[in-house]
Amino acid sequence: MCAGVNRRTDPRRARVLRKVEGPLPCPLSLGPVTAVTNGAGEWRSWRAAAREALYGPRGFYRRPEGPAGHFRTSVHVSPLFARAVARLLCRVDAELGGPARLDFVDMAAGRGELAAGVLAALPAGVASRTRVYAVEIAGRPEGLDHRIEWLAEPPRPVTGLLFANEWLDNVPVEVAQTDATGVARRVLVRDDGTERLGEPVTGAEAEWLRRWWPLAAGTGRPGEDRRPGEARHRAQEGPGAGEGLRAGEGPRAGEGPRAEEGLRAEIGLDRDAAWASAVATLDRGLAVAVDYAHTRETRPPFGTLTGFRAGRETAPVPDGSCDITAHVALDACAAACPLPGARLLSQREALPLLGVTGARPPLALASSDPAGYVRALASAGEAAELTAPGGLGDFVWLLQPVGIRDVLSP
Repeated sequence: MCAGVNRRTDPRRARVLRKVEGPLPCPLSLGPVTAVTNGAGEWRSWRAAAREALYGPRGFYRRPEGPAGHFRTSVHVSPLFARAVARLLCRVDAELGGPARLDFVDMAAGRGELAAGVLAALPAGVASRTRVYAVEIAGRPEGLDHRIEWLAEPPRPVTGLLFANEWLDNVPVEVAQTDATGVARRVLVRDDGTERLGEPVTGAEAEWLRRWWPLAAGTGRPGEDRRPGEARHRAQEGPGAGEGLRAGEGPRAGEGPRAEEGLRAEIGLDRDAAWASAVATLDRGLAVAVDYAHTRETRPPFGTLTGFRAGRETAPVPDGSCDITAHVALDACAAACPLPGARLLSQREALPLLGVTGARPPLALASSDPAGYVRALASAGEAAELTAPGGLGDFVWLLQPVGIRDVLSP
């Protein structure tokens, strides 16, 4: 089990610790992945290195202890989270008119904890019509409810709710960093975490940076400064310095402000494509992504790439020994879907709409029902953790209705 530490303690904090290949064959299908090698290994892009380290034959997400052995998510904090998702599924069901078959798809299901919790929390009349799918690359865990279907990719078509809790942060991304001349260049990494700068960012990746994460001086949260010693963690320059598109500029070099050296960004093209592909599996219903995220106005100037191992935050070393994760540009993901109605709201806004609040029980209950008071007090504490500012409450929910209205709207 987990060592008792949330890997999502402060989703707002830029977490820079230490610091060429084509696109994934399909954003929801990993395709062939080679084994993690020993030693420092060759220089690779962060996307390629993380993809192998997380999902290869000896990758982190294939380890027997599962993700919960290294970090806690909202699912592990309290059963209140699964019950809230079950209520959301019931709202989708009502909006769909109570179809003969209702689908619930749990993306990046881990060991099936959310899928099992949702199924257990559904009213009997809804549960009898619900097909529950857990989408995960690891093997099916023993003892999982036989009603849960275990898949490597989401089913098609889906009528119901697709829920992606902390999935997109583990879709590998390219990392870019500005060099001494202000040029955004791809960061290359070895298996031991050593970095250097590679070729300049060009093409679709440069356009994505220009639109969603412009690396110009002053970019990021107001008042956020470089931390002491941070420069030593940045990638060293390799060949090709001074070439390519300057960060923060438009399509033609020489336009726009010059970026300062050492700014970093995670290029979210693959995450945009992954989310769009997931939403495309829905015929009617609702797709929800929940993650620690930022928007264009709040991008951290030095990126968020980090690792987690045994309940502790650690350097992101792509050798299969730790989780490798980065905050998600959910505004870019939302724009990648050619559908109306997408919106973002924080978890502390979303969960109360689904009956989860941190309100303390009345003191009178302590006299009339002491045991009930203790249970209610514990539940209130769990709800408070799920909605706490500066913690899980700052997680962002991306809602994308497909053929129905937004069921969390007033």
